[in-house]
Amino acid sequence: MGRAEFDFIADIRRRAAIKPPVIVGIGDDAAVIQSTCAAGEVITTDMLMEGTDFLYPQTSAWEMGRKALAVNLSDIAAMGAKPTAAFVSVAFPQSRGEAFARDVYAGLEALAHEYDVTIAGGDTNSWDGPFVINVTLIGEPLGSAAILRSGAKPGDVLFVTGAFGGSIRGRHIHFTPRLQEARRLLELITPHAMIDVSDGLAADLHHLLEESGVGAIIDATSIPIHSDAEAMADNVPPLRHALGDGEDFELIIAVRPEDVARLTNGWDLSTALTPIGYITAERDVLLQESDGRQTNLPPWGWTHEWAPPTE
Repeated sequence: MGRAEFDFIADIRRRAAIKPPVIVGIGDDAAVIQSTCAAGEVITTDMLMEGTDFLYPQTSAWEMGRKALAVNLSDIAAMGAKPTAAFVSVAFPQSRGEAFARDVYAGLEALAHEYDVTIAGGDTNSWDGPFVINVTLIGEPLGSAAILRSGAKPGDVLFVTGAFGGSIRGRHIHFTPRLQEARRLLELITPHAMIDVSDGLAADLHHLLEESGVGAIIDATSIPIHSDAEAMADNVPPLRHALGDGEDFELIIAVRPEDVARLTNGWDLSTALTPIGYITAERDVLLQESDGRQTNLPPWGWTHEWAPPTE
């Protein structure tokens, strides 16, 4: 490790204020976090890679750093939790120098400060390959337990936050994790199940339904379509974009029928909250058109392709 890297880490340490539940942060072999939450800790991690999750220089170093934390914040929101501490590991391209590295951390720090997250540790390295960043984020449930994907019940009403489709026009980089919305939701009710929409509305809906062992009927006319989907000049229907584009980072929420009035009457945030369908005991996932016709809704969205490394 060169002197410049030590200096870089020392600067990050000076800027990363220690706040509970972090007792010991950057500087030791490991961080120390005081676990006082009876509901347990919520932990998520995501690795983002240049060429797959963003392109450089179309996406700036600052934006890359921000997104790396933001995608994890979205996962914490979907668990009905608040974030506390982040661990950041990066592989920097050797050709880009210290300014690039500092800009990455500036993007991370800006979002961490906004949501009161301590950057408590991690690792830095450099290589001849593209930029790679992994963030592990720890959080605490806002209620008595984390909200899982597996709790949806027949009869539950499905709600979504925000609008969907066309995120490639910029929202896949510049999005707001729905932490405030999750907090307000938990103040009003206790949802049966939640998931964030990273792969696509249809794909992530399927994930929730599979974990819960149920099906759903979705009202095609109720799905909130983002203006970005309407602006896509590719001859693909906006509804298809809304269902499958992915990286909207909104929430899908399964709500007990008896909680619907309390939720809708008490919802006072500017983010739209829209009912789009309901849970069924049958495992089919159906899309209902305006004329009442129902068709199977495939898990449209991002497919993670993976192959084991070859020798």
